[in-house]
Amino acid sequence: MECIISLERLSPSQYGQLKYSCAFVDEQIDDILIEGATLRIAHHSPHGERIAARVERLIDRFNSGDYGFKENIIYTNEGAMPYRGDIIAELAATKTIKMLEPGMFIFREPFSSLMRFFDYSFVTRIARRFPVKEEAYPAVIHCDTLNKTNHFTSFPEHIHFVAHLREDLDVIERFSQSIRDSGGWKHEDALALDEHLPKPKLAMNPATCYHCYEGLQDETLEGDGVIVTAISKCHRFESKNHADFGRLLDFSMREVILVGKPEFVKENRMKALGYVQELAAEWGIDCFMENANDPFFTNDYQVKASFQRNQEMKFELRLTVPYLDKSLACCSVNFHSSTFGAAFNIKAGKRTAVTGCIAFGIERWTFAFLSQFGLDPANWPAAFREQYDAWQEKAL
Repeated sequence: MECIISLERLSPSQYGQLKYSCAFVDEQIDDILIEGATLRIAHHSPHGERIAARVERLIDRFNSGDYGFKENIIYTNEGAMPYRGDIIAELAATKTIKMLEPGMFIFREPFSSLMRFFDYSFVTRIARRFPVKEEAYPAVIHCDTLNKTNHFTSFPEHIHFVAHLREDLDVIERFSQSIRDSGGWKHEDALALDEHLPKPKLAMNPATCYHCYEGLQDETLEGDGVIVTAISKCHRFESKNHADFGRLLDFSMREVILVGKPEFVKENRMKALGYVQELAAEWGIDCFMENANDPFFTNDYQVKASFQRNQEMKFELRLTVPYLDKSLACCSVNFHSSTFGAAFNIKAGKRTAVTGCIAFGIERWTFAFLSQFGLDPANWPAAFREQYDAWQEKAL
């Protein structure tokens, strides 16, 4: 069955966000396709009219008001891109990657080594150009912390809660026995877990920087501020969007996090933006940087997204994926103003601290790089190959 919906009242610049959001409209949606100004949704629901009505609600959300949607490319770098093949097919054929389910992969050589090299480069070539402190964070985060970041109201669709069986011997034994009786774990026949799980206190961490702000709660910073770097595994549920390799369920995010006085954060954020551009040019990466917005999943999407763009609070470096003829956001350079400083009562002097961060998606960088240059190191840019070889010698 199929729903066909006209997009004539929606700006083409919003098509991508609408398609992304439609994956969360109904569990019985099978596929989402945009052809020209027409949205086609394949589904197996007996309530197609309900799906159509919900999509119309999303269209209203993305088309409410005239807030001005600033678009501006601030940097471009043209690369040679000698490889134009289907890199995902090649990675799978060579068993370099193995998909466990959409959005979950095992990465093998050379993909796994390239991931470590990219992270090493972002630390040594960007983070350590600042007086940086390195921190390590857990993969889970307090729900109270996510509440302070407004994650539950801005990106509720992403959340993966962490749960455990109740501390009740009868519950634990019944659960274990039910699995034994079923001959092992069977998702469709599993015991109704909602009756046996406590309310979650933890969730999988969706962004590296949240732990930094949690760690600085109720503190007054010395001097102009602090700069922290950390890498952590992050988790975001993105439904059928996981079919796109750029939308991983589990991914690695390296961040350089700025917390302090406004000029301190703004000045160092712009320095970092320049360092990212320098590195992309040195490596011969085909890419561009533009102002952007987060994919807010809220009724005030237009207000928040337009404010981010018009105030230039978010820039994204997008790397070309030639075989798909599209680009992939691999780095974001963000300014949050005092949002997190106020939420966590962080002071810079007598004033509320402001924050910013530069975030690198490690798997995305690796995928986009290989999509431009392929698996044969002979085709990699000379500067990149030289640095990679030198790093490998040290790593061994």
